[in-house]
Amino acid sequence: MIAFGPVPSRRLGKSLGVNNIPDKVCSFACVYCQIGRTLRMQLERRPFYKPELIFEEVRKKVDEARGRGERIDYITFVPDGEPTLDVNLGREADLLKGLGIPLAILTNSSLVWREDVREDLLKFDFVSLKVDAVSEDLWRRVDRPHKSLSLEKILNGMLEFRRAFKGKLVTETMLIDGVDYGGEFERITDFLAELKPDVAYIAIPTRPPAEEWVKPAKEEVINRAFQAFAEKLGEGRVEYLIGYEGNAFAFTGNVEEDLLSITAVHPMREDAVRELLRKANADWSVVKKLLREGKLIELEYNGKRFYMRRLKSREKP
Repeated sequence: MIAFGPVPSRRLGKSLGVNNIPDKVCSFACVYCQIGRTLRMQLERRPFYKPELIFEEVRKKVDEARGRGERIDYITFVPDGEPTLDVNLGREADLLKGLGIPLAILTNSSLVWREDVREDLLKFDFVSLKVDAVSEDLWRRVDRPHKSLSLEKILNGMLEFRRAFKGKLVTETMLIDGVDYGGEFERITDFLAELKPDVAYIAIPTRPPAEEWVKPAKEEVINRAFQAFAEKLGEGRVEYLIGYEGNAFAFTGNVEEDLLSITAVHPMREDAVRELLRKANADWSVVKKLLREGKLIELEYNGKRFYMRRLKSREKP
């Protein structure tokens, strides 16, 4: 599913998602990834879909949403892998600009040291960069990057990108339990003070992660990170990203298709699924049918029940 939504986003309001990378091609194998385990680790940029196909799929979703009078705040590249691995990313951004909706992208920052990637990212209005750690050991433990990547080159690439980028730049730092962060928050803050993001988000996993042992960081750790970030950056530029997005998912008329398209990239909490069914005048038998057919899976995380489209990356090794 190339285009999905609009879905509620904690950062972007109503976001129409673009899935330009197949499940799951990435440069990292983050322990907390909501999509699951990385199936193909790679650093080489290559084409995945024709830019014209991506444009058509997104245009159809935009037309449908406009026909329902539904607002779209951003068209957001948030795929089943790392979006900058797509060598056609810049071309796709150029085409989508014609729809008159701001463009956003959420990247793990792994390729921002490349000039061609920075050039592509400059075409976006909103760029989110991952900064989970600035220390090599912690970065390798949590993000599990491709072995040939250099953290120093990535951090320098971010700074170089920031100097040229005129849009909204945010960072995201994911905090998990069972990690000794030591003085890492202060080190990250020193880097962020140089990067000058518009907002530095402190996040925790809110959906089922790739590795079952992963749990959200404890409240005191999250608070310690917030205090460290706010001291250097100012409280107005640091925000938690720890809440739930809400249930305002789009309904296009085919409830099975909507459930499968949204949950392919965006696991849905049980109450969100029930709200979608209510809007569609459908009942829970739809979910039971998709579970029985093996198209949907049920996951428990942090005392909540989630539903996700069955992906290869979720299968047990």
